Amino acid sequence: MIRKRRKVPNINATSTADISFMLLIFFLVTTSMNTDEGLSRRLPPPMEEEFQKEDIQVKERNILMIKINKFDELMVNGEICDITQLKEKAKKFISNVGNDPKMPEKHMKTISLMGEVQVTDKHVISVQNDVGTSYNTYIQVQNELVAAYNELRNELALSKFGRSFKGCTKEQQKAIIDYYPQKISEAEPKYQ
Repeated sequence: MIRKRRKVPNINATSTADISFMLLIFFLVTTSMNTDEGLSRRLPPPMEEEFQKEDIQVKERNILMIKINKFDELMVNGEICDITQLKEKAKKFISNVGNDPKMPEKHMKTISLMGEVQVTDKHVISVQNDVGTSYNTYIQVQNELVAAYNELRNELALSKFGRSFKGCTKEQQKAIIDYYPQKISEAEPKYQ
């Protein structure tokens, strides 16, 4: 008997490109990519020429001076401090609940939706680091300061409007930001 040689059927490869494209899209969507870390800071607008000549005088009581040395050690207003204590010290400084004369001065201000309130909006938190300061410590200090503002704003939102800061309307958020404006100043790094 003679056997007929069977032909091998061709494989239909028309959908192979579609399948590989769909797999590629699937892996792109499901994999996480490293994102750069950074600080969200908005630079102030350039000052007009007439104001550039004047030095702004800030009372010493309105400044919280934070210094970071090349060994990543913190000093807050002349006292050695741990990063874990920084947020509470900043919150205490910014809010000045007891109107302490060594803390930022309070004054009356009219804020929409809140009326006439006492605020400490003349405060400044000055951060000065050494050239040898690690980037990690610098980021941790910035995070603690921003967390202090966020917690104070959230507490105020809960007490005034009965909801978290993120749950407030745009007008309510603006009023809270007017009450606790974020004022973090970067001083020139020290070279040693």
